[in-house]
Order: sequence, then C-alpha cells, then structure tokens
Amino acid sequence: MAELIFNTSLNYLILALGIFMLLSESPSPANAASVQYNVVSLGAKADGKTDSSKAFLSAWVLACGSTSAATVYVPQGRFLVQSASFNGPCKNSAITVRIDGTLVAPSNYNLNGNTGNWIILSHVTGVSVIGGTLDGQGKGLWACKLSRKSCPSGATNLEISNSQNVLVSGLSSLNSQMFHIVINACQNVKMQGVKVSASGTSPNTDGIHIGASTGVTILNSKIGTGDDCVSIGPGSNNLWIENIACGPGHGISIGSLGKDQQEDGVQNVTVKTVTFTGTQNGVRIKSWARSSNSFARNILFQHATMNNVQNPIIIDQNYCPDSGCPSQASGVRVSDVTYQDIHGTSATEVAVKFDCSSKYPCTGIRMQDVKLTYLNQVATASCAHAGGAASGTEQPASCL
Repeated sequence: MAELIFNTSLNYLILALGIFMLLSESPSPANAASVQYNVVSLGAKADGKTDSSKAFLSAWVLACGSTSAATVYVPQGRFLVQSASFNGPCKNSAITVRIDGTLVAPSNYNLNGNTGNWIILSHVTGVSVIGGTLDGQGKGLWACKLSRKSCPSGATNLEISNSQNVLVSGLSSLNSQMFHIVINACQNVKMQGVKVSASGTSPNTDGIHIGASTGVTILNSKIGTGDDCVSIGPGSNNLWIENIACGPGHGISIGSLGKDQQEDGVQNVTVKTVTFTGTQNGVRIKSWARSSNSFARNILFQHATMNNVQNPIIIDQNYCPDSGCPSQASGVRVSDVTYQDIHGTSATEVAVKFDCSSKYPCTGIRMQDVKLTYLNQVATASCAHAGGAASGTEQPASCL
C-alpha cells in the first residue's frame, strides 16, 4: 500500500515538473511583448551628416504597427534628421522612444524653416520619450530675424499634438529655431527633468508652450531661452507646474489671451516652487486690449523666488509686443488669482503691477506673504482696475 502511495506521489511530482518546465520554456507575456527597433539597424548613421530621417520613420512605423509594446532606440551619436512626423493612431499604447544620442536639425534653416515643426508626435496614445537631445541649430535663423531680413518663420523642435497619456522625461532641447516644445490639443501629458537651452536674445523661442490641453504636468525642469520659459495659451486647464528654474527668458506666462473674439479661456493652473533669475517677468498674465470672451481664473502662483527680475508679478491687459496696438478695453475676465510666498529682488522699482481691463476689472486677487525689494530698498506696487485683498507680509505695500 505504501509503495502504491509512493508511486502515485512520484507520478504527480513528475507531471508537475513537466508542466513547470513547459511553462519555463514558453515566452512570458512580458518577454513576448518586448520588441526593440534600433534606428542604426535600419540604416541611420551617427555621423551628424548623413540624413537618417528614413531610418527613424521606419523604426516608428514598425513600433506603431506592433500589436504589443515596442521601443524605438536611438544609440549614442549625432543623427541628422529632416522634418519628421511620427503619426498615430498606433496598434498599441505602449511605445517608448529611448534616446541616448542627439537628433540634429539641418544647419541650413531654409530646409525646414517653413515646415512649422521639426519633430512632431501626432494622434498617439501611451508614448514615452526618454532621454536624449534635440539640437535645432537655430542660431542662423535667429541672426536672420534679428537683422530684419526676410526669413522663414522657423520650426518648433518638438510638437506633441492631439495625443494623450504621453510622458517626456530627461529630454534636452537645444537652440530651437522657434518654440522648443509645444503641447497642443492633448490630454494627460507629463514632462519631467526637461532642459531647454537657448540664447536670451533668441526670438520666439518659448521653452514649453501649452495650448488647448488638459491635465499637463511639468516637473523638475530647467529652462533658459529668449522668450517665455512656459507659456499657457487659450483652452488650457488643469495644469501643474512645479520645481522650475527659469532664466534667461520672459518668465512663466498665461497668455497672451484675447487675440480672437471667440476664444477659450484658461483655468485651474498651479505654478509652484519656481526660481526666476534675470528674467523679463516672473509670473505673468497677459491679454490683448480688444473685445474677447476669453478668461483666466483659478490660478495659484506659490513659493516663487525672484532674482533681479524686471516684473516679478504682473497682470498686463494692454499687452502688445509690436506696433499697431489695439486701443480697446480688454474683454478677458481675470479672476481668482492667488500669489502666495513670493519673495526676492526686483530689477525695477515697480515690483507688482496689475494693469487690468477698465471694462472687466480683475477680481479676487489675493496676495499672501509677498516680499520683494528693489536695490535693497522697498519696492512699489501699481494697480489699475484690480480688486482683492492682501494678508501676511506686504512688501511692497498692497495697492489692492
């Protein structure tokens, strides 16, 4: 009887071992889903001179067409890429673009200066861009623009358009011809550890521009450029911007708003723990002085440090960067804006300026613990058509 039990147990053990070995030899779902497309294997050359656009697009087509998760891999080296569109929708929602090298735009700005975008991700879901550098080689076009010659408008280094659930982590954007990174008509985009670098005199080179997008987060990033470090356009809401070093540049701006009569507004924006160094502005809301149904509301600027900033806190509802300015009252409604723990130094005597619409005055402006100085002296504040309240430290004295 004992022998029968032993044999039966042995048979079960052998069967179990057989099943275990069979499962061990079969590819697991995770392993089966892991597929990588190396751009060099597809013909890219890491010499910075050979046009590798075709190889990059081929890698994307393969990754986008995969029914399981896929990776486009860019190894170390410099890869020349012409204007390239990486379009969806794709067959999977788990594509990683891992970049160890540098993508280089053509040095001749006429080759892509009128394309609008150099690199664009469009209609994708679940894409992650990890690491790498985008070198837009924009210095030639900047010089052309600054000389007032007839020049192309310029290309954005990276646009993410009509997409959702996108992550950009550890990416550097260098010397874009125009805007560095644009997030347009997207939902749920997270950018972290991003570095943007361009000359403080480079024209229209906004660091990160957000337009018509919801649920955008920007974290732990360093932005130095010739225009806004972060600009927030119409139709954007539920934004979180935290731990940013800004400078040189024009600060963090909501707007410009009100350029069009019919225009979506901006709401539910948090900007916190930001350091501005030598910038034109700190935290800014700007709108054109013309009729509009746009708005900016439920905005929080918190824990900001100003280091020699020309306009640390400003609402400008008579915004006009060029000639031919409109002379109407702005139709943009600005309301419920909070400035909390803003401190540091102003490069001008007027450290706080609220120049609001005479037709629709700013309402619900709250100042709490603001301490700004000018040349080691007390700075001043200026208010026009602005209402609200101040509490805690008030330096300069509130004009609300």
